[in-house]
Amino acid sequence: MVLSIEELKALASSLMKEGLNTQQIADELSLSQDTITWLLSGTGESDRPSDVRIGWRTLGVRPQRIAAVGSIMADVVDEEIGYENIDTVVGVSINGIAFAYEVARVLESDMTVFRTTDKGEGSGSLSNKYGQVAGKQVVIIDDVLSSGKTLSKTIQSIRAAGGEVVLAIVLVNKTTRNEIDDVPLRGLIRAVAV
Repeated sequence: MVLSIEELKALASSLMKEGLNTQQIADELSLSQDTITWLLSGTGESDRPSDVRIGWRTLGVRPQRIAAVGSIMADVVDEEIGYENIDTVVGVSINGIAFAYEVARVLESDMTVFRTTDKGEGSGSLSNKYGQVAGKQVVIIDDVLSSGKTLSKTIQSIRAAGGEVVLAIVLVNKTTRNEIDDVPLRGLIRAVAV
C-alpha cells in the first residue's frame, strides 16, 4: 500500500499515541528513525530526510514465505561463512525474529533475540531466555537496514557479552554499506535512493 506523506504523518502520530517509541514506529513502517522523527516533528519539506519505505507484508503474512526467505538467508551464511561455523543466530526485534528463527532452524544452531528499548536510537539488550552468545560465532538477522544504528548496537551488545559477530544479513539494505563495525553485511536486496 502506497501512503502519502500526510498519511504517513497521521499513522506515525497514531502509533506514537498508542505508546510506541520512534524505533518501534520505524520498525512498523519500515522507515528510518530520522524519517519518523521528521514525520512527527511537523517541520517543512526542506528538512525531509532521504528514505525508501520498504513494505514486505506479502512475505510476512505466510509462514512458508518467511521460511523461504530464511532459507535464502541461511544459504548466504553458508556461502559467506559456512554452516558449520555458526553457533548462534541473533534476531533483531521485532521484524528480524521470524527470519532468524528460520535461519537457526536451517543451520541447526541456537537462536536468541536482541530487543530494542525506549532508551534512545539503537538501544537495546540481548534476551537471556534463549541461546547465549558468549564464546560463540554469531550471525545477526534483521529485516531492513536504514541507518545502521540498531545493528551497530546489536554488534556492541554481542561483543560485550563475549560473542564474535561474523556476519549480518538483512532482507533489505537501504544503504551503500557492505559492513558495519568491521562485520560483513549482506542484504538480499539493496534499495538506495538516488
